[in-house]
Amino acid sequence: MPTFDLYAMEPEEPLRQVPTSGAARFTWEYDDGRDRLLALYQKGKDKQWDGRKRIDWELEVDPCDPLGTPDEATSLYGTRHWAKLTEKDKGELRKHYASWQFSQFLHGEQGAMICAARIVESVPDLDAKFYSATQTMDEARHAEIYGRFLHEKIGMLYPINDNLQSLLDDTLRDSRWDMPYLGMQVLIEGLALAAFGMIRDTTDKPLPQQILSYVMQDEARHVAFGRMALRDYYKQLTDAELREREEFVIECCHLMRDRLRGVEVLENFGIPKAEAEEYSEQSEFLTLFRRLLFSRIVPCVKDIGLWGKRLQQAYADMGVLEMGDASLDLLMSEDEEIAEKLDAERFAAEEEARVAEVTGAIDAGRAAD
Repeated sequence: MPTFDLYAMEPEEPLRQVPTSGAARFTWEYDDGRDRLLALYQKGKDKQWDGRKRIDWELEVDPCDPLGTPDEATSLYGTRHWAKLTEKDKGELRKHYASWQFSQFLHGEQGAMICAARIVESVPDLDAKFYSATQTMDEARHAEIYGRFLHEKIGMLYPINDNLQSLLDDTLRDSRWDMPYLGMQVLIEGLALAAFGMIRDTTDKPLPQQILSYVMQDEARHVAFGRMALRDYYKQLTDAELREREEFVIECCHLMRDRLRGVEVLENFGIPKAEAEEYSEQSEFLTLFRRLLFSRIVPCVKDIGLWGKRLQQAYADMGVLEMGDASLDLLMSEDEEIAEKLDAERFAAEEEARVAEVTGAIDAGRAAD
């Protein structure tokens, strides 16, 4: 079925065009490269995987409870509207929320694919071009997987959120070659990792858990790539140039903080926008969720050298400044371990089932004799 037939709300435009600027850069140095980035490039090649084969698409998903999300997680919970909902209505609401959330993941992955291709084009160093080429393939795979999950398992999509679209537009329009790194690798990918991780660690549904675990294994490499490249480059910038990038980070963080509210879902249920926004702001669960979304961004921004007083004050106002002391390396290694453990458990169970099948066939043969 065509995607446009599944949208809960009609997208504003069927094809969005974002004018970009900046130079495509060639380099004629083919032997030199940073060992860390080349090692990451090798890991990117080694870790390629096929979403059709690694994920068990035979697993059933209940569209009315795709994530096992508690009712308290919806901003409508506890309001005067909640008491009027039937059990069928609540199932439909859960479906819409999951569709909205995974639709933003899908649109973000397409944006990441375009930004990664932009980095291949604009970055001056060949080692970074090499790695970005592997990331472009990763992001294509992620978009494929999220698209399939929404089409086949939920049967509904939502258009891209305005704030996410603005963030992607700002990232792509900037002519400076480091801005796709900063906008995508640090900010959008950091936000995505935190959102993916919160769902991965709370859902009891095996299919979304597989999808999120395997995607996060890739995303951990992407953030590491952005950290390496920008940390080296930002050491060379003037204070004025660093302040410009910090202002970009502050603006983007405000956009992202306001992005994940799901107001569109409540509007689809007939609730006026102003009232829907009020419920989203008052929701304790969503307040905690939005705060934790910065757990991957703040330490990364600090790590690459953007930590001026104005930026620190902005994070203090958001209540996330202390997250700057978190260990990104520990978080990333945990992402790797969770995906590898999931693989080991899945394939061990499959091997055990195959052994049992063979043993059963042998026993049946002996009994027949």
